[in-house]
Amino acid sequence: MKTICVYCASSNKCDPVYFDAADRLGKHLAQNKIHILYGGGATGLMGRLADSALSAGGTVTGVLPNFMEEVEWGHKGLTDLILVDDIHHRKRTMLEQSDAVVALPGGSGTLEELLEAITWRRLGLYTNPIAIVNTKNFYDPLQTLLKSCIEERFMNAHHIDLWTFVDTPEDVLPALQSTPPGSDNAIASAAVQ
Repeated sequence: MKTICVYCASSNKCDPVYFDAADRLGKHLAQNKIHILYGGGATGLMGRLADSALSAGGTVTGVLPNFMEEVEWGHKGLTDLILVDDIHHRKRTMLEQSDAVVALPGGSGTLEELLEAITWRRLGLYTNPIAIVNTKNFYDPLQTLLKSCIEERFMNAHHIDLWTFVDTPEDVLPALQSTPPGSDNAIASAAVQ
């Protein structure tokens, strides 16, 4: 595992506990020689993640749509910045270039990216592990909703293995490393029985 895609918030207004989690994740990945691929932003958890990893000697690549670069939302001190046409290209690039996905708390953009990654994994388009960092129990409602999808038979029981919830940033790497790879023929088994 060399490159991990991290989804997280750009908000500067959230509880400091979330900034602490981003800081710890950035440092933890850098100390373990994991390259971070993220949305390229300079503010909020995105900026904290990148700054923490870089200050710990890590490498960070941002993937930023051109319109965000034009309004100067991008982080100026990254190892690398990839400019893309739009949000769809950004999400595809991040998944195609990563060995795993990690989601810190965030808003609609973070949730949308995470659910797309889960969908890609379910369909066999993305076969790498996904870890969701449940800081301050932020993701409890999502965990309940995903379980409900299974209980109501919108998804199969084995789909619960598509993601892993962890409590702390330090739990991320062990969780990712213990997740078996997904199958690239998942479409054949995707129908609810």
